Amino acid sequence: MRRHHTPTGGADPYVPGHGDTTFGVDAYDLTLDYSPAGNHLDAKAVLTCRIADDVTEPVARIELDLHSRLKVTKLAVAGARVGRYGHDHSRLFVRFEQPLAAGTPFTVTVAYKGSPGPMRGLDGDAGWEELTDGVIVASQPHGSPTWFPCNDRAADKATYRFVVTTDSDYAVVANGSLVRRRQAGRRTTWTYECPSPMSPYLATLQMGQYETKQLRTSPSDVRLVYPPRLREAVRTAYADQVHMIDFFSSRFGDYPFDGYTVVITDDDLEIPLESQTLSTFGASFTNRSWDAQRLIAHELAHQWFGNAVTSSAWEDIWLHEGFACYSEWLWSEEAGLATAIQRAHEHHGRLSRLPQDLRLQDPGPDDMFDDRVYKRGALTLHALRTLLGDEAFFGLLRRWVTEHRYATVTTADFIALAEQVAGQDLGEFFDAWLRALPLPALPSLPLSDPRV
Repeated sequence: MRRHHTPTGGADPYVPGHGDTTFGVDAYDLTLDYSPAGNHLDAKAVLTCRIADDVTEPVARIELDLHSRLKVTKLAVAGARVGRYGHDHSRLFVRFEQPLAAGTPFTVTVAYKGSPGPMRGLDGDAGWEELTDGVIVASQPHGSPTWFPCNDRAADKATYRFVVTTDSDYAVVANGSLVRRRQAGRRTTWTYECPSPMSPYLATLQMGQYETKQLRTSPSDVRLVYPPRLREAVRTAYADQVHMIDFFSSRFGDYPFDGYTVVITDDDLEIPLESQTLSTFGASFTNRSWDAQRLIAHELAHQWFGNAVTSSAWEDIWLHEGFACYSEWLWSEEAGLATAIQRAHEHHGRLSRLPQDLRLQDPGPDDMFDDRVYKRGALTLHALRTLLGDEAFFGLLRRWVTEHRYATVTTADFIALAEQVAGQDLGEFFDAWLRALPLPALPSLPLSDPRV
């Protein structure tokens, strides 16, 4: 019998060498013991898995992603007999004595330890990184294996539980809700649970000597976490955080998770990052400038577009970044600054002067984070809004989130829903904006009142 073996190329050409499509993970239970002095991690991961329903032949071998800086000390599987396992080049393979049929459940337990750090990908380094005093985890798009074994592909969503023990001087923030904190001497254990399915790259861990400000508890828990020295600057810079959540909820549908936390590190960071239920900013973003405020809005918008609704492949990253960028322009108008129309014409003029060599859908791994993906994606939505009118456009966005919440999607899914809402074929429109290289002209039809 020919046995199925995952190719070394991985599941997505944008992040080669990551992911295995022959199986999925339903739940991660991570127990982490971390010593900041020496950057040492001693951990155990329990992965509740199943063989994919669509495999055509029994699976004799699976591969997990785990950075080579971390060493496996023990591996066990419940629900299958392990023939052997090995860890090489950041891939942890498990070979079964008897191949597993489609849909077969099994559980993998991995004990591991080491000094975590970033790993290299086509777009640079990502993952676990030490701060001056603490830790930041920025995994997009390939950094999750720097701190736990996973099936590192965006399409494989799972629930998560994090049990993190570290020095009591440090606060720990992870995805989801804090359900327990227990101090024992100089060490404290923090337990977070994230019941809403999440892609591995959105899992995060933040540690620092932080304090917390709770902004509200209902309908969602909203918190700021920051170093004490930045207390006043943070409260001024993030004064509109609750207003932003309420405004985006009115446009996109209810905030999709139980809570939202913003972590501000003591270090400056070049760029902020979003992760599910949580965004992280550096000290450099504690001001009221438009550049800071637009990014605060941008990362928040990802909770709807990117986190609740996630592209199954990185070639469709415009479904994350274009939507979050357009949300910046919506917030600009709500905040009494430039209107969305003005922002659209400003950025259309700028993009029209740049090289016309980027395809919005499937831009290629070298250009997946090119600013033109962000801005052209936003312009695509602005043009679609002009075509449909406000009532239909914002109805489309709310349906997009509601009908695909906690799932993964493709550009084809969005086009199908847009055509259903429009009641007409939009192939020519999307071909021009998503697939053709030249930047289309902005439609000249007037928008209705954006507050409708």
